[in-house]
Amino acid sequence: MEKGQRVIALGFFDGVHLGHAALLRATCELAREYNVAPAVISFDTPPCKTSDGRPVPMINSPLDRADIMRRLYGIDDLIFLHFDDGLRHMAWDRFVEWLKSDFGAVCLVAGSDFRFGYQGAGTASLLREKCAALSLGCRIVPPVLADGEPISSTRIRALLLEGQCRRAGELLGHRHLLTDTVRHGYRFGRTLGTPTVNMRFEEGVLVPRHGVYIAEAHILRTGLRVPAVTNIGVRPTVSGQDAVSVESHLLGFDGNLYGCQIRVEFYRFLRDERKFDKIEQLRDQIRADAAETLRFFDRNPIDPFDYPDWK
Repeated sequence: MEKGQRVIALGFFDGVHLGHAALLRATCELAREYNVAPAVISFDTPPCKTSDGRPVPMINSPLDRADIMRRLYGIDDLIFLHFDDGLRHMAWDRFVEWLKSDFGAVCLVAGSDFRFGYQGAGTASLLREKCAALSLGCRIVPPVLADGEPISSTRIRALLLEGQCRRAGELLGHRHLLTDTVRHGYRFGRTLGTPTVNMRFEEGVLVPRHGVYIAEAHILRTGLRVPAVTNIGVRPTVSGQDAVSVESHLLGFDGNLYGCQIRVEFYRFLRDERKFDKIEQLRDQIRADAAETLRFFDRNPIDPFDYPDWK
């Protein structure tokens, strides 16, 4: 393998969905042909903004995007560029030259809708022409369709905001997930006999529909996978604050997980978050949610990347 040389996939890869999967697989295939390393160059913050000037919320943090690309697609060489003013104002052709000179690119891979460079002036066709001029390989990957429409991060965001994590997972090619280090919470669940692990969505990451989900917690230090009831929301019964938390009650597990990294994968939306008049009502509902979650996993012994017709 040629040291320091790369076949580089370009894109933001938000959610790392099935459209991205086609691009990543092409990158690995070309890397074998060139006998170099497959790599991804992405950005740590979204290069685009909403109509009111705010950054588009990310489906996943850079940590989770990197984890998905490594774990599911075998790409270990991941470069996250900070989208600062220098990069924002770089001309598209200079960007391609920079990839060759500073990152050892021998071939570039991008989607057909890829736009880059100052004010998005660079297109897939211009990328192909510039690569030819620089004696670089280039592959433009067509979009992957679902229901006749291209799979996109925009579609997946809309599904997550509706709580449709199952359908979002079908377009992602993996379950929607959140990885975080377990932090100290209010310890209120322990007083109910339903202790939880407490996590947060990173700033700038999309928060799915508030409510209770059937989930699975992966304790990364041990590899243990545990069914979980996960609540995303503001805990209206016991808190008057607006801060969004992610609390998972791990079923059949008892142990200290503070400071441990956990990946929570979302299987199905169970119910909206609600305020109960009495604490005992909340406790009984959590127990009912736990029973439903266990029934779900009993009916659906699911392979990590399989999507049967979930009931």
